[in-house]
Amino acid sequence: MTLIELIQQRPAVLIALTAGLGLLVGSFLNVVIYRLPLMLQREWRQQCCEFLELDEHKFSKADPVAQHKVFTLAKPDSHCPQCNAPVRAWQNIPILSYVLLGGRCASCKAAISLRYPLVEAATGLLSAMVAWQFGASLLTLALLVFTWSLIALTMIDFDHQLLPDNITLPLLWLGLLVNTLLPVGLASPGDAVLGATLGYLSLWSLYWAFKLLTGKEGMGYGDFKLLAALGAWMGWQSLLLIVILSSLVGAIVGISLLVLRGRDRNIPIPFGPYLAGAGCIALLWGDALQRLYLQWMT
Repeated sequence: MTLIELIQQRPAVLIALTAGLGLLVGSFLNVVIYRLPLMLQREWRQQCCEFLELDEHKFSKADPVAQHKVFTLAKPDSHCPQCNAPVRAWQNIPILSYVLLGGRCASCKAAISLRYPLVEAATGLLSAMVAWQFGASLLTLALLVFTWSLIALTMIDFDHQLLPDNITLPLLWLGLLVNTLLPVGLASPGDAVLGATLGYLSLWSLYWAFKLLTGKEGMGYGDFKLLAALGAWMGWQSLLLIVILSSLVGAIVGISLLVLRGRDRNIPIPFGPYLAGAGCIALLWGDALQRLYLQWMT
């Protein structure tokens, strides 16, 4: 029996393998979450200095990774940000290495953020849930990429209030291609195109209405692109559910921060994590939620 036949006949094997793959990808997503915003900031600073004819070296002191001449997702190799000691292969095993090291650097004993194994665990869990829901298919492979992208966008927006075009735009086009080229997708090609269009225009219209009424910007353009990407993957029918879920969770979290932590209401709260979370919920349980709503209404 080949591996493919084993996966097709025993869903538990598929789920276990996908969970393991998700843990490995989660380790890479930690790199993307940390490095991609810094790479973009460095690129923007270089462009600004070139346009304004300024000496870039005067502004590079604020760069947290200024000591690295080459800074990409691949280079430099993984290292401790405190002592620059290289991270060995055995120290980079998802979750397990964190436990074995006691959450500290093997060289300088500096604390390692708990967020790293949490991202790995969340990626593994969500990957397994996608495999369990959709089975062994090309669609599942595509949806894994979709899920991993949402995890990266969630954490980047949480840290920097930034939804990079490097992720949102390819995610949008990939959703359209998946629903156009695969024999079985999440939506018809027409519904996917309409979903992308309405997803973007709905938040774009809300943005301008809010700005005209208050003179303030209520959200960023990255939110428009993310909702457009979600619509491209799941069709226009999913947009209302995604907007309701994300707005509900965002309102609860925002009010909680104001009441419990005394957060300044003028400090913006990123909306991307709520859109991404609502997208995952709609992907995995959207049909069940809609049936529950219809039963409740009737």
